[in-house]
Amino acid sequence: MTKRNIAVYGGSFNPLHIGHLAVMKHMTEVAGYDCVYLIVSPKNPLKDGISGDSGPERYEAALQAVQRHPGLNVKVDDIELHMPAPHYTIRTLDALSEREPANRFTLIMGADNLADIRRWRDYRRILKEYGAAVFPRRGYDLPAIRQDLLSEDPSYRIELLKAEMVDISSTTIRNSIAAGEDASHWLM
Repeated sequence: MTKRNIAVYGGSFNPLHIGHLAVMKHMTEVAGYDCVYLIVSPKNPLKDGISGDSGPERYEAALQAVQRHPGLNVKVDDIELHMPAPHYTIRTLDALSEREPANRFTLIMGADNLADIRRWRDYRRILKEYGAAVFPRRGYDLPAIRQDLLSEDPSYRIELLKAEMVDISSTTIRNSIAAGEDASHWLM
């Protein structure tokens, strides 16, 4: 069996928006990954504000959003919904690798997460064993962040992606909806 290159895109996705869609399309249509696994996380251990109880609801919303985009090479995966908390990325990557040993998994993240990765559980293993494909974010010097991490360990796999930036966040969308504004043009 041929080893497939899978891009792992985790997050709360509350809600999924056109920025997420652009990332997923870039990974399969430009960066050459075979598929994106969209992992809906019940609760990020480094963030407050989103209840883990809403995980199944966000998972269902993600399934519906992806179905509205036929031809999108994305699998919405509920693996974290069946794992005990806390939901550390390394545990998810290890579980995926154990479940599908024939595939190669790489983590997708934004520059903001790469800048903060030293706070992540077992970040060294993530960068060495799985690697990260990193999208630019306004205000972050990605080459400098990458170089700083590589000075710690040159074997880290950090791929800087040349992709268009989409300046929208789920928080902005939630705030717009709460204010009674129409945010449907941002939704996936």
